[in-house]
Amino acid sequence: MENSVDVTDLTRTFGDFTAVNKVSFAVKKGEIFGFLGPNGAGKSTTIKMLCGLLMPTSGQGHVAGLDIIDRQEDIKKIIGYMSQRFSLYEDLTVSENLEFFGSIYGLRGRSLRKRMRYVIDMVDLKDRKDSMVRLLPGGIKQRLALGAAVIHDPPVIFLDEPTSGVDPLMRRIFWEQIYAFSSAGKTVFVTTHYMDEAEHCDRMALIISGTIIALDSPERLKQSIPSQVFLVRTGAYLDTFELLSAQDFVLEAALFGTDIHVLVEQGRGMKSRIMSLLKDRNIGPFHVTKISPSLEDVFVVYARQYGL
Repeated sequence: MENSVDVTDLTRTFGDFTAVNKVSFAVKKGEIFGFLGPNGAGKSTTIKMLCGLLMPTSGQGHVAGLDIIDRQEDIKKIIGYMSQRFSLYEDLTVSENLEFFGSIYGLRGRSLRKRMRYVIDMVDLKDRKDSMVRLLPGGIKQRLALGAAVIHDPPVIFLDEPTSGVDPLMRRIFWEQIYAFSSAGKTVFVTTHYMDEAEHCDRMALIISGTIIALDSPERLKQSIPSQVFLVRTGAYLDTFELLSAQDFVLEAALFGTDIHVLVEQGRGMKSRIMSLLKDRNIGPFHVTKISPSLEDVFVVYARQYGL
């Protein structure tokens, strides 16, 4: 299958700080590819290099067959890019913004009007098309930003934290549209720090401190952990977490709210061993159950393996 994005040893430094450190990956045509990582991990910097907005310090890459170093202006014409920060014009209406961005991409006359109608329907802004953008709620602005990013029908779409700060319903609507893009053969590269969103990607890269620490489908990443995971619940969760973290048989313990995920080696009797430890230390009442690994568990394990 043809790749829409190819990257080899892509690096970006700012003075002595390395924001992106020799990342390599490929994104297939029509794939939903995710970059999952915390704020400051290098997600936005990578996207800006791929979109022709930032020159790499070293390494190479191609988007839709175009070199990201030599063909930056050409790349900008054939991609859709929704930045993390809202960047449309507050003093224009919804329609005026779409008309402006469509004209930037070379749309004129009937073609422009057709794409504007399509986008307004796609993001459900019929009742808002004459509204001044500065008066719109945040979620509506995000929908408009998505519409402006795809008004020229680009084959490759980059969405940088598209659902940051929007409510769960709006997040679901965004992902329904992302699925529609993929079904239409478009490639979608999306960054997020939401673990549940990453589950929707065909493949995803875990990135932290500018380094890709793992890359595969969400299901294969969860299967790649060579350990069992147990969920421990108790009122004394902080004391319990410290106790479990200190045990030799515990590979990793991580807090998720007041829940504790405990990773141990494969083998029988591990649940009983955890329960016996808690009983011996008078931790109670408690609940221990074996669970399937989550992407949070995957992230913790791989981050520790890389010493991050």
